[in-house]
Amino acid sequence: MSMFSDKIVVITGAAGGLGQSIAAYFRNEGAKLALVDYSEDLLNKSFPESNEENEILLACDLTKRESTAEAFSKIVSRFGRIDVLANIAGGFMMGEQVHETSDKTWDFLFNLNTRSIVNTSAATVPVMLKQGGGKIINVSAASSVKGGAQMGAYLASKSAVSRLTETMADELRAKKINVNSIMPSIIDTPNNRNAMPDADYSAWVKPEDLANVVGFLASDASSAIHGAGIPVVGLV
Repeated sequence: MSMFSDKIVVITGAAGGLGQSIAAYFRNEGAKLALVDYSEDLLNKSFPESNEENEILLACDLTKRESTAEAFSKIVSRFGRIDVLANIAGGFMMGEQVHETSDKTWDFLFNLNTRSIVNTSAATVPVMLKQGGGKIINVSAASSVKGGAQMGAYLASKSAVSRLTETMADELRAKKINVNSIMPSIIDTPNNRNAMPDADYSAWVKPEDLANVVGFLASDASSAIHGAGIPVVGLV
């Protein structure tokens, strides 16, 4: 029997490069998947082979609580539970200097990287409490431990992810809900290659390596781990 046979795994940002690798990992391990992203067309393009019996594709706006709640209610209605929530949705952009940071930049990065986690948690944690446990994995960033020029809003949003992860772990550990995060460096995805065509891709962390770490944090082997931020940085 596979490690995640009959487990219900929700992956946000599923259509992205990392999301697709994590979906492939859990699919290979026998999980039933809820694949969530902002566009139905993007999901259908990314998962043309999706098995309707074991998988559901859901488009929603994770930055809006009502949209998130509606999508997650469909997951629970379909599968009856949520065993693993992999909060992979997020994004990066360079910004202005802190004293010139626009509301648009700040709101975009905090909504995408941080508010999305609050919204998915609001939709998931009550389900996990009712069923007696679960696993939540968030995505912070290796770069979030210190400041960097013109990255203030991004680094602040990813630092907030780490603090939210630690706080949720402290709140939920006694309820058998593990909350942890991964902290990747530059991920070797098509988007990042297009953005940095002259970079040494061999030094970047591979999506499949990150998927292995997410899989560990979602497994029974991580039952004693709460509030960890695990750097996964390749050779960078």
